[in-house]
Amino acid sequence: MAKTLRTIKNPFFTPHPPSPFLHFSLLFFSPPKRSTSPRYLNHHHSNNHLTRCTPQQVFLLLISLSLVFSGISFLASSSGTCLSATSPSSPLGFFISDDPRRLLTSLAAVSVPSTLLPLPARGGRSGNMTEEESEFWKQPDGEGYEPCLEFSLTYRKKAARVSRERKRFLVVVVSGGLNQQRNQIVDAVVIATILEAALVVPVLQVNRVWGDESEFSDVFDVEHFKKTLRSDVRVVSSLPSTHLMSRQTIENQIPWDVSPVWIRAKFFKQLNEEGLLVLKGLDSRLAKNLPPDLQKLRCKVAFHALRFTPPIENLGNKLARRMWIEGPYIALHLRLEKDVWVRTGCLTGLGSEFDRIIAETRMSQPRYLTGRLNLTYTERRLAGLCPLNAYEIARLLKALGAPRNASIYVAGGEPFGGSRAMEPLAKEFPNLVTKETLAHKGELLPYTNRSTALAAIDYIVSLSSDVFLPSHGGNMAKAMQGNRAYVGHRKFIMPNKRAMLPLMENPSVSDSELSRVARKLHGKSQGHPESRRGRRDRDVVAYPVPECMCRHGKHRSIGFF
Repeated sequence: MAKTLRTIKNPFFTPHPPSPFLHFSLLFFSPPKRSTSPRYLNHHHSNNHLTRCTPQQVFLLLISLSLVFSGISFLASSSGTCLSATSPSSPLGFFISDDPRRLLTSLAAVSVPSTLLPLPARGGRSGNMTEEESEFWKQPDGEGYEPCLEFSLTYRKKAARVSRERKRFLVVVVSGGLNQQRNQIVDAVVIATILEAALVVPVLQVNRVWGDESEFSDVFDVEHFKKTLRSDVRVVSSLPSTHLMSRQTIENQIPWDVSPVWIRAKFFKQLNEEGLLVLKGLDSRLAKNLPPDLQKLRCKVAFHALRFTPPIENLGNKLARRMWIEGPYIALHLRLEKDVWVRTGCLTGLGSEFDRIIAETRMSQPRYLTGRLNLTYTERRLAGLCPLNAYEIARLLKALGAPRNASIYVAGGEPFGGSRAMEPLAKEFPNLVTKETLAHKGELLPYTNRSTALAAIDYIVSLSSDVFLPSHGGNMAKAMQGNRAYVGHRKFIMPNKRAMLPLMENPSVSDSELSRVARKLHGKSQGHPESRRGRRDRDVVAYPVPECMCRHGKHRSIGFF
């Protein structure tokens, strides 16, 4: 698989016939053929390069323009942000090109900010698949839910005022890996709206684990970020000289689950007096439950405003196409890095030598250990607090019906233990690739020692996969779960570790029984719409139904502008 993929120099797709509508419009808007006769040249010159139309042509032109604007109006009014372009039944699924955004941008750019669109999911049953394999690739039923961000009139009025703010400025320092940063940036925009302040482009703190010194503009498209949010909040690249201070107080003692009322009571007076507020340590501090408009704003930032820089996006799309052209593929987010084993307090499954290294590192850096400290390793593992290792992932995939020849893209950092850590998975599923093996020579060179950009490439390739499965919960899993729902309910499998691990360790459980139980356990959680209504602990970015997605035909106006 890897060798096959690496030999592809120019991936391409079979072109589909142009739309009849395109032919119809070209009939009237194509330039007339030029004549070389003196008569034509004189006439052409005397009319300032304009040609006359007959009354019949004018009439037909008016009809065509009417149809064009009617079509665009229908698209804008009925589709909203309906980006179910990846659905097999969607017309957008036929427009596969170097930039999957092309059709959306060309037809509805006026009203819909572009978002990261994946390549179409394959789905369906092929003649050479078993029933179990066909079921594995089958995409979930979206139940008619599509993106739908309709802001209230009250919000729009306030946002119009906030978007012109020039006295109060909010600076936010974000930390962690890519998806932690994304979460904090989302909340930074919401807090700026709550405090009626202009937002300075967020500062990315140097990652203490990987030493990544990337700035916001190295990872995200700044101009797109500003443009998409221009009707919600004013975003500036830097502080004006009038607000520069020799010393700045950084607020980093923010409690958990703070509400908009708390935020405003705590900071608005200070911000109004000093004109500047610097926040740090926002990670998951803002309440999951917010007023509907602010929840919609979260989705707008996460799924529309936070677009990666063109070089990152282009490379990510290239790698995704190299996977896609070979057939349906799985994306695995394996949390097998050394820091993950240290933080979770889990054993690697690679033997005593590797476990000793992890234990020594954990003892020397106890602040990194997270989770329940009073649990033993076995208790921690059976409680589902440890990542699945490569052997466990392989058994789960087989139990769920994944074919042995399935193409698998492995997202994530370098696994602790190197190739040895991956052996059990590679043995069962030999068509394993990573961004390093999939990329052509020199393509990843600009991102050496830039873990955030590399994680962004993983994100793009994973979003286009037919099936996504993380070995452990976390920010990547939540981000992918919500984004895959938002772009068309792509299949997403969250392993039920508590139920599966005891079965895997029980020698009396046969493979067929394990498969039956695995499919039953994961049958209802494979990307089908899951509402966060009534669940205070659920993040709207991971569960965009119902605040950010509505059923077909109901409240579909986007309300962005």
